[in-house]
Amino acid sequence: MRTIIMAAAIAMTASSVVSAAETGGYGPALRKMLTDAAGGHCPDDLMAEPLLSACRAQLPQMQPGLTALGAVGDLSFIKAEGDGDTRIETYAVKFAGGTTAIWSIGHRKDGKFGAAYSLGQ
Repeated sequence: MRTIIMAAAIAMTASSVVSAAETGGYGPALRKMLTDAAGGHCPDDLMAEPLLSACRAQLPQMQPGLTALGAVGDLSFIKAEGDGDTRIETYAVKFAGGTTAIWSIGHRKDGKFGAAYSLGQ
C-alpha cells in the first residue's frame, strides 16, 4: 500500500513539473494583435474568420480602450489548455499605463488564430 501511495505521489509531482516547465508560444501573436488593434487595424495575417470579422466589428469600441492602456509591455504565460487546433494559451498582459489584464489566444490552424479574448484584470 505504501509503495502505491509513493508511486502516485511521484507521478503527481512529475506531472506538476512538466506543467510548470511548459511555456507559451502564442505570445508574439497576441502582442501583435493587441498592438495592431490599438493602432486601428485587425491583423488579417494572424486572424482567421470569424475572429477577423469580430475584430473589425468591435474595433471602434476596442481601439480607444487599448490605446488608453498604453503600449503592450510584459506578457507572462499563465497556462495552456487543449492540444493542436484546440490549444488556448492564457497570458497576463502588462500595459505601459500600469494595467495588467488576462488575455487568451488560440485555436490556431494554418497559422491563423480563431480565438483571442480578454478575461479582464
